[in-house]
Parts: sequence; C-alpha cells; structure tokens
Amino acid sequence: MVTTNTQVETVSTGADKAKLVAAAVLVAAGIVVFYLLAKQDLWVRVLALLAVLAAAVATFFTSEPGRQLIAFGRDSVRETKKVVWPARKEAMQMTGYVFAFVVVMALFLFLTDKTLEWVLYDLVLGWKR
Repeated sequence: MVTTNTQVETVSTGADKAKLVAAAVLVAAGIVVFYLLAKQDLWVRVLALLAVLAAAVATFFTSEPGRQLIAFGRDSVRETKKVVWPARKEAMQMTGYVFAFVVVMALFLFLTDKTLEWVLYDLVLGWKR
C-alpha cells in the first residue's frame, strides 16, 4: 500500500499578520474619522473616509494574501481570454431555444396542474366550483 503524505504549507510571516491587522485598524479608523468629522461638510467626511480606506487597501495589497489576490485576478483574466465565446448568431439561436423551452415547459406544467386539479377536485372529491 502506497501512502502519500501531501502537506499544504502556508507561509505567513509576522509582518504579513501585522499588515493585515494594520489594514483592519485603518478601516476602523476611517469609520471613526467619518463620524468624528460630523460637523464638517459631507464631502470632507467622505474624502477623509476614502483616503483612510485607500491606505487600508494599499496596506492589504502589500501583504502576502493581497499579492495572492492580485495573482488570482491576473490568472482569472488570463483564463477568461482563453475562452472561445460563441458568435452572435449562435448566442441568439441558443437564447431562442432556451425561451422556446421555457414556454413549452410552462404550458406543460400549466396543463398538468389543471388536469390534476380537475381529476382530484371534480372527479375524485366531487367538489364543484
């Protein structure tokens, strides 16, 4: 019997954890700043909030999870470019087939429902409406 010991190793340094904590603190600080500037104009409050949130996002993207997120996004875009999309004519035909199928199924379910209603209520139970 062959056993394979597959281990997934995630490297998380103290600096990365500190960056994530700093990003979370900056988000909380942005909310606090927004409410502390309650007497200021709304545009000043929003501008301050956006500035602090931008700092939080920048801090997050300098950490390893942030770099992994960026790499995932790049890989996703690369894979999306590999997809062979249908031509307009094919897409319209398939959309038409789907709509036709939905109409046929709606009619089938309606007729089945009304038939069962007629059989159960009128013939079996004898209820006349």
